[in-house]
Amino acid sequence: MSKSTTGIEIRTDGPVRTITFARPERRNGMDLPMFGAYYDALAEAEADDGVRAVVVTGARSSFCSGATPDLLAQLAGADGHEGAAEKSMDAVLGHPAHLPLTMGTPLIAAINGSAAGLGLVHALFADVRFMADEAQLSAVFSRFGLIAEYGAAWLLPRLVGVGHAMDLLLSSRAVGAAEALRIGLVQHTAPRDTVLAAAHEYAHRLAETCSPASMAVIKRQILDGLRTPADEAVAASVSLMRESFGRPDFPEAMAALRERRQPVFPPR
Repeated sequence: MSKSTTGIEIRTDGPVRTITFARPERRNGMDLPMFGAYYDALAEAEADDGVRAVVVTGARSSFCSGATPDLLAQLAGADGHEGAAEKSMDAVLGHPAHLPLTMGTPLIAAINGSAAGLGLVHALFADVRFMADEAQLSAVFSRFGLIAEYGAAWLLPRLVGVGHAMDLLLSSRAVGAAEALRIGLVQHTAPRDTVLAAAHEYAHRLAETCSPASMAVIKRQILDGLRTPADEAVAASVSLMRESFGRPDFPEAMAALRERRQPVFPPR
């Protein structure tokens, strides 16, 4: 399955779906149709019970160089474009701008090359990030007279702390893989020629050994917990734990443990 005419390519390998930003001639820069097609692909993966993990990456040597000049003009309402800035992103994209955060399916980024601006945001929206040793990440917004777009100012402090977020967003400087790993911006690094394989191996491990329902609930617990007092979060976890005992996943995991086999979990 492919949507290469929009700059998005899709491949499914068993329970893992890979979405590729596929306009290498412009370093996988994203226009509005490509942005919408990417979110369409995420929504389709989320709705497919057979997909238990999603990997997003870029073609050739770039992850995503960010918004194209045409997309920026559309959002600004410049050069004869109808102003998309006055519309909600739901109307512009057909999905909320924070769509990846609403997914129960794990989203893993294989950052194979440079990710800047909107490209960085797409990487930040992933649940786990693998980064090529040769890649660089950059916010770039302040250098174009823009602000931290698409929730970057909400995401970065929660990932790396306020100080690092201030540094990266104010300066728009490029960050290499070693620094990104040190400050917690990414979780794994690998050479460019193996980073996608490493992300796929991780995704398959999630898909084949972890309960889809459990992963979906855990994702929601983590995100909800960012704005929930500790006592409420603990109380909610006790209630969710009781619910998990009532799902088929727990007895299946116990049976698999006794029988020394991999568990076969039902769809989410």
